[in-house]
Amino acid sequence: MIEAQGLTKRFGTFTAIADVSFHVSAGEIVGFLGPNGAGKSTTMRILGGVFPPTNGRALVAGHDVVLDSLRARQSIGYFPERVALYTDMTVREYLAYVASMKHVPAREQSAEIARVMDRCGVRHMAHRLIGTLSKGYRQRVGIAQALLGQPKVLILDEPTAGLDPEQVTEVRKLIRELKGHSTVILSTHILPEVEATCDRVLIINRGRLLAVDTPSNLSRKLRQLSQIHVEARAPASALAEALGQIDGVVKVSITPLDGDLVAAMIDSAPDHDVRAAISEVVVRHGWQLLEIRPVQLSLEDIFLELVHRTQPRSSSETPQ
Repeated sequence: MIEAQGLTKRFGTFTAIADVSFHVSAGEIVGFLGPNGAGKSTTMRILGGVFPPTNGRALVAGHDVVLDSLRARQSIGYFPERVALYTDMTVREYLAYVASMKHVPAREQSAEIARVMDRCGVRHMAHRLIGTLSKGYRQRVGIAQALLGQPKVLILDEPTAGLDPEQVTEVRKLIRELKGHSTVILSTHILPEVEATCDRVLIINRGRLLAVDTPSNLSRKLRQLSQIHVEARAPASALAEALGQIDGVVKVSITPLDGDLVAAMIDSAPDHDVRAAISEVVVRHGWQLLEIRPVQLSLEDIFLELVHRTQPRSSSETPQ
């Protein structure tokens, strides 16, 4: 549904993005994650038809955003980082204007405007001038205009910026409800936003795409060892010794908790699933197993690890 092929954008001598390629399938929600200035908005603007790439190609719903720009844009609902609203219009007037621009049939406009106002929680503001609205409500109106016409693709650039915590929760819920109905690419630098709403994540830094995958797959790829967290009622030293003898276990770290309750962090080779063996060892010794679960890197850990790998060395560092 969205295809980026080697996108590069230069502004004079400055390269904003370089050789960015990815694919987003129909009905998928993908988070575009990176620090401020990483190239997220530049990529989103290319996809939205705001300006062309210097090199490369982008397709939306099968249409080239440069060579077949009108059809590509007809498939898109676009919420830019700085949404431009007509402050001398009421919310309803503005949405009616956008609906006309999107060629929503006249007989369907009233129902469609009501639908997007309800979904974005602005129906009670329908007759208020946009210029009198708070930033949070302006964000909602911006999202509402992107939803008009039920586009196949939604491009949302920092959609929760300026919203209070309750509004952020509502917008995340709205985005999750779009899964399967619209293809969504969501740009943000807020890690919990991606974890709460997205199927996959694109991570970009300094204009270059670092990773495209699910958080769980990225966790496995970045970790050289698998980790299992265990809580049990057992003698600490005996538990450590018993777990350390399991085939594939590399390291056992024990943390006393309360009385005879201990926590164990078990590092094992990535090609060894040692959970069944851990359970068998604990039960065989007559100890009480309270918890066993794999430990994955958080999205924050993944992001920081990937970004750290792309940071240039300082002049004081000596290459190894």
